[in-house]
Amino acid sequence: MATLPHMAEAKEQREAANPGRVLVESVTDWIRVYSDGSVDRLGPPEAAPFMVVVPPYDEPRDGVTVHDLATGRGVDVRLYLTVEETKTTSGRQRRPVLLHFHGGAFCVSHPAWSLYHHFYARLAVELNVAGIVSVVLPLAPEHRLPAAIDAGHAALLWLRDVASGCSGVNDSVAHPAVERLRGAADFSRVFLIGDSAGGVLVHNVAARAGESGAESLDPIRLTGGVLLHPGFIGPEKSRSELENPPTPFMTQETVDKFVMLALPVGTTSRDHPYTSPAAAVRAAEGARLPPILVMVAEEDMLRDAQVEYGEAMACAGKAVETVVSRGRGIGHVFYLNWFAVESDPVAAARARELVHAVKSFVDSH
Repeated sequence: MATLPHMAEAKEQREAANPGRVLVESVTDWIRVYSDGSVDRLGPPEAAPFMVVVPPYDEPRDGVTVHDLATGRGVDVRLYLTVEETKTTSGRQRRPVLLHFHGGAFCVSHPAWSLYHHFYARLAVELNVAGIVSVVLPLAPEHRLPAAIDAGHAALLWLRDVASGCSGVNDSVAHPAVERLRGAADFSRVFLIGDSAGGVLVHNVAARAGESGAESLDPIRLTGGVLLHPGFIGPEKSRSELENPPTPFMTQETVDKFVMLALPVGTTSRDHPYTSPAAAVRAAEGARLPPILVMVAEEDMLRDAQVEYGEAMACAGKAVETVVSRGRGIGHVFYLNWFAVESDPVAAARARELVHAVKSFVDSH
C-alpha cells in the first residue's frame, strides 16, 4: 500500500504518460476517476497520520503479532494473533475469531493503515480472542459492489479451510501463523465485525452465508455480527446527515459521491439493498442471520440510517441490539481517531464503553 508521497508521484507519472485522459469524477482530497478507468487515491493532510502503513511483524508487541497472508481464495488478509493463551484446568481454552471488514466507503482505505492497526491490535487483546482476520477488500469504482461482499464471503470460506486443515486444497493454511490460529481458535464462535462501510458488509456477508445455510460453512459457525457505525445510507438525506458535523473522513460530499461510485454501474438511486437500511433488511428476510450488535454514534452523520437499520431488523424478527454512544464530538468512527481518544476524556470514556459493549456481546455468544 503506497504512502501519500508515493501516490502523488505515481499520479504525476500517469498524467505524463497519458496526457489525454479526462477527469470524470472526483471526491475532494480523496479520489479522482478518469476516462481511461484509472483512479488516483489521495487523502487530506489531516488524515495522513492515519494512513501510514504499519508493516507486519513476527515479534510480539503488546501481546500481538501481525501477519499478511494470501489466502488462496482470491483475497488477502491481515492476521492479528494474540500471544497469551488462556489456561483452564483441562488445558488450553479455545477462543473466538473475529473476521474484520475495514471502512472507507468501499472506495478507499486498507487494513494495514495505522487507523485500523492502532485499534484492532489492542482489541484482539482486550477481547481475548484467538485472532482477528482483517480482509483486504477490493475497492470501487474499479471493483463495484458486490465485489467487496464476494471478498468477505471468500474470507469466510478461507476460515473454513483453516478450520478443516485443508492444506492439500489450500496451501495458505499451512503457514506457521495460520497453524497458530488453528491451534488457538474456537471455530464454532466466528464473529464478523466492521467499521462504517465494513459494518454494511457485515450485514451483507452474514446474509449471504445465511442464505447458503450453516452446512456450507461447516465446521465453522457464524455466531454474531458487530456493526460499528455502519455506513448505511437511506434513499433521502436524513436529519443527521444534514445537521451533524463532518469529520476528516466523512463530509456531505463523501456521503453523496462514494456510495454512487460503489454501487453497481447504472444505479441511479441511493435506495439499493446493498447499502440502504430498510432495503438491506428486506433483502435478508429469508436469510438466517446471527445475533447482531449495532454501535451508533450520536453525532454521526449516518446516525439516523443506523438506527433505522436496527429498528428494521427488530421488526423483521432478527436478533439485534443497538447501542448509542452519546456526547459532543462523538461522531463517525470516533474510536479510530486515537488523537481524540487520548486527549478528550469524553471520547476516551465512550471508546472504553464501545469496547466493553463489543466484549460483552462476544462473551455472551
